[in-house]
Amino acid sequence: QVQLVESGGGLVQAGGSLRLSCAASGSIFSINAMGWYRQAPGQQSELVATVTSGDSTNYADSVKGRFTISRDNAKNTVYLEMNSLKPDDTAVYYCNARIRISRASTFAGSYWGQGTQVTVSS
Repeated sequence: QVQLVESGGGLVQAGGSLRLSCAASGSIFSINAMGWYRQAPGQQSELVATVTSGDSTNYADSVKGRFTISRDNAKNTVYLEMNSLKPDDTAVYYCNARIRISRASTFAGSYWGQGTQVTVSS
């Protein structure tokens, strides 16, 4: 079994900062890509940022220059540093990880955290 546990959400004023963390635990052989997605009320889920096992990153245009994704492989943890937050960033943020649970298979399943609320007030 694999679990992803997120932390760091909350309420912040526009222009403020928050740092989200997501730690993976359980039967983990290796972790491929990790990422953050978000879903605002009445909206579809959207990709925020991803980071590969080789530390290549990808960002949504709406967060480029404001958000930074990083990972600590020793801790099986991915972070999202969010600066210059805007009310439009208000959403539930979910972390995702592609995880191999066995040396015997190259298949990496997709696992999700429970979500953490980020609310940015104007």
